[in-house]
Amino acid sequence: MTTRPVPPVGDLRPATPDTPLRAALTPAPAPAPDRDFAMCFTSTPRGARLARRLAAVRLDAWGIPYGAEPHDAIVLIVAELTANAVRHGHVPGRDFHLRLHAAPGGRVVRVEVTDTRTERLPRRPAVPEGVAGTEEAGRGLLLVSQLAVRWSWHPRPDGPGKTVWAEYALPSPPRQ
Repeated sequence: MTTRPVPPVGDLRPATPDTPLRAALTPAPAPAPDRDFAMCFTSTPRGARLARRLAAVRLDAWGIPYGAEPHDAIVLIVAELTANAVRHGHVPGRDFHLRLHAAPGGRVVRVEVTDTRTERLPRRPAVPEGVAGTEEAGRGLLLVSQLAVRWSWHPRPDGPGKTVWAEYALPSPPRQ
C-alpha cells in the first residue's frame, strides 16, 4: 500500500496582519477547463460506431444535450469523418484517432479524425451532374461541408497519414 501526500488547498503561507486567515486559505478560482476528448479506435466499422457513441456522450456531458440540433449535427459530422477514416484511410493494423475540442465559453466545436493513409486525400465534395441522388455512398463530405462552418485536412504532423477536421458553430453558448 502506498501513501500519497494530500495536495495543499489554497495558499498555505501564514496569514499576516494585512491578510485575513480566510483569504489565505481560500483556493484561487480554477480557470474554466478546455473541453477536450481524444481517443484511438480500431479502424473498423465497430470502432467508428464506438467513436460516434462516445462523442455523443461527451457532447451531452459538455452541455450540448441529446436531441438538440447542434448535438445531432456534431454527431453526424463525427459519424461521417470516422466512417471515411475506416473506409478510405484504413491501413491494416493501424487505428484512427478522434479528437473533439470546445474552448471554454467558445461557440465552436472542432472534430478531428486522423488516419495513417497518405495516398487517399479528401477532395472538395460536389454533386455530380445528372445524378438522381439515390446513391447511399459518396455523400459524407458533402454533408460535412453543409453542416460545418469550415472543414479541411492537413498532413499528420507526427507520422504518415492525414487529419480531416471540421468546425461546427454553436448557435449559443452551451450551458455549463
